[in-house]
Amino acid sequence: MNEIYEKLKKCIKSVREKTNFQPEVALILGSGLGDYAEEIQIEQTIDYTEIEGFPISTVAGHKGRFVFGYVKKVPVVIMQGRVHYYEGYPMSDVVLPTRLMGMLGAKKLILTNAAGGANYDFKPGDFMVITDHITTGVPSPLIGPNLDELGARFPDMSEVYSVRMRDIIKKVAADMGIQIQEGVYVQLTGPAYETPAEVRLCRSWGGDAVGMSTACEAMAARHMGMEVCGISCITNMAAGMSSEQLDHKEVQETADRVAKQFKALVTEIVGNI
Repeated sequence: MNEIYEKLKKCIKSVREKTNFQPEVALILGSGLGDYAEEIQIEQTIDYTEIEGFPISTVAGHKGRFVFGYVKKVPVVIMQGRVHYYEGYPMSDVVLPTRLMGMLGAKKLILTNAAGGANYDFKPGDFMVITDHITTGVPSPLIGPNLDELGARFPDMSEVYSVRMRDIIKKVAADMGIQIQEGVYVQLTGPAYETPAEVRLCRSWGGDAVGMSTACEAMAARHMGMEVCGISCITNMAAGMSSEQLDHKEVQETADRVAKQFKALVTEIVGNI
């Protein structure tokens, strides 16, 4: 058996020894949304450290646990704290939690993140529905022997981010009076923020936002047939687009400022998808 799939099976066994909860929707929470999981109807939590072989997030402010519960009566599993490629994990470990949630039964995945705006029409505090992504700057999570148990060797990626789910997000946002942008997300490795030249390159590719997560998770989810949507919180303008120097504190402050609105939006999206 493929060693990556073997590791997944061990993780599933470890989780199933602790809960038989069956989620329909999976959520991965980005910066500023971490405590959203504590506001839902919680049925059970499992710390990542309790799962055999599970990668542990090392980023300050990212709690490391799965939260199982209900949002508007919808059974969900929430990843409270994600693993990033820049932490030194192989890409197969970075997407292991996504695959695990799919194997637990989740058919839909909502991805959230904090991102730098590479589009001059954006401003800090905006929300952007991800229409597509560019992963040229990071290794594909599908490199290596194919996990035939999960999906095809050459999966179609012509619609990574579900048009149906994107339409629901836009309608929900409009009903709530929340202005929402649309655009292409570019994932690079981090952990250094991008240089102005790299941001210009992302714009020339057609990128509207740039970050260090999400796209690899979306690709792994689509490989196994999950329906995916993604929302970026634009926490800052990317390097070279303003006179401001970039630091994590600014990112966190902007994410915290709009967190209440972001949480309300996520709740309505879960209830409508």
